[in-house]
Amino acid sequence: MKGAPAVELVYVDSGGGHRAAAQALEAVVRQRRMSWEVRLQGMQELLNSIDFIRMCTGIEYQEIYNIMLRRGWTRGTRQLIPVMHLLIRLSHPAQVRVLERHWRECPVDMVVSLIPHYTRAMRQAFARACPGRPFVTIMTDIADYPPHFWIENLDQYLICGSEKARQQARAIGLPADRILPMRGMILHPRFHEPPAIADRSSARIQLGLRPDLPTGLVLFGGIGSKDTLRVARALNRPGAGVQLIVLCGRDEESQRELRAMDPHIPMRIEGFTREVPRFMALADFFIGKPGPGSISEALAMGLPVIVEWNSRTMVHERYNVRWIREQEVGVVVANFERVGQAVRELLQPDRYRRLKANAAALKNHAVYDAVAWLERILEGRGVLHDGGQPAEAFPQANLNSRLTLA
Repeated sequence: MKGAPAVELVYVDSGGGHRAAAQALEAVVRQRRMSWEVRLQGMQELLNSIDFIRMCTGIEYQEIYNIMLRRGWTRGTRQLIPVMHLLIRLSHPAQVRVLERHWRECPVDMVVSLIPHYTRAMRQAFARACPGRPFVTIMTDIADYPPHFWIENLDQYLICGSEKARQQARAIGLPADRILPMRGMILHPRFHEPPAIADRSSARIQLGLRPDLPTGLVLFGGIGSKDTLRVARALNRPGAGVQLIVLCGRDEESQRELRAMDPHIPMRIEGFTREVPRFMALADFFIGKPGPGSISEALAMGLPVIVEWNSRTMVHERYNVRWIREQEVGVVVANFERVGQAVRELLQPDRYRRLKANAAALKNHAVYDAVAWLERILEGRGVLHDGGQPAEAFPQANLNSRLTLA
């Protein structure tokens, strides 16, 4: 391969996890001073010209999901996903045409998809525009929600962070040597190198918090959600015995309502921030939705989690709740109005120690594993031998450590 190989990381801004994963991969490539030309490419930008929802309403297709998250309109996702897949299939020829033109005009040596739903169109278009070059899907969900969500039986490599996902890939016939493991969900290196806080008590005081109270971090992703209000209102009671760091993301309306609230407990309210690792380092537990990114970040920082599971839980995140229970790393509540009881259960000394120890036992090295696999694929080296995994593929981690999310 002549010159610096060009690698395109394709993300979508429906939720924040896909772009965050792309940025994490890019950060590791830079840390390692790898001679790659990394291009971050938004899928919405590529498909704007055929986005009929945007043409009719002025709202981008990817923004529909974000509106649902902010407003809490998440019931009925089981019925909505097949409708969405039908729309995607109907526009498949147009998608392939647009994507093929993009890669003919801007050829790359490898495409890495960090998004679901569009795998077939991307693979077909890239094969036409740049034949013989590798196509890779990296799952940013713990498990798939088949059919045609993440995993497709195509000529591709699949990098996934759980045994459940690998079982799903094998079940649809993806060859074993194309199913590549990573330990956990991709996190930015900031979560692998947490901020050094010399005096936690002083740092809490600087945020307007008490140094001695158990501290919960409330986070519903970078988009934010009205659920931050539900959690804060449920816990904002005299004698609650806790305090909160509430990260509202880009939900400015919820942030305004929280700031107008009459506080009965100490609360630090923030909007969108890149200082999530620092705030997590000052917290004792996490409250949020069971999104793969948020719960993985919390667990990487040693925080037991509290999540809600009911008809509003998005169908593709329900396996995550089951996983939390199986791994014993948190408490599941049927409704956030009852989160006070969940907090009391979690903070029982024996239970808290057990949950925190279980969280600490999960060794997440996914971003380093993924970059190592990409390097091997790009260089044309074999990736699997006799069903095993080459130790040199994981230079950042001890292979004897517990496999995260398995």
